Amino acid sequence: QVQLVESGGGLVRAGGSLRLSCAASGRTFTSAAMGWFRQAPAKEREFVAAISWSGSSTYYGDSVKGRFTISRDNAKSTVYLHMNSLKTEDSAVYYCAAGYRGSAYYTRPSAFGSWGQGTQVTVSS
Repeated sequence: QVQLVESGGGLVRAGGSLRLSCAASGRTFTSAAMGWFRQAPAKEREFVAAISWSGSSTYYGDSVKGRFTISRDNAKSTVYLHMNSLKTEDSAVYYCAAGYRGSAYYTRPSAFGSWGQGTQVTVSS
């Protein structure tokens, strides 16, 4: 199991940027694919981005492509989500997740077995 703690959320104006971090503990972090999901009130959890265990492959949801970047530092057991050109519709609780399934499953929350507690991102107009 991997334990995950997100940080970096907050209030930002539309057009601004934020960087989320997810610190992991557990020996299996370096072999885990990592994902970011978000959930707004009364909406389903939405896939944002994922990165393979090595960092060589990244995947993005259509709504964030070109604006968000996922990266990881295995030496620091940390995964990041760089968010640029933020929009009000990006407001949500952002969750970090770890999983061991293949890339075909990355967009599904069920592919990830470990989750953080979430960090709130609010984008004002």
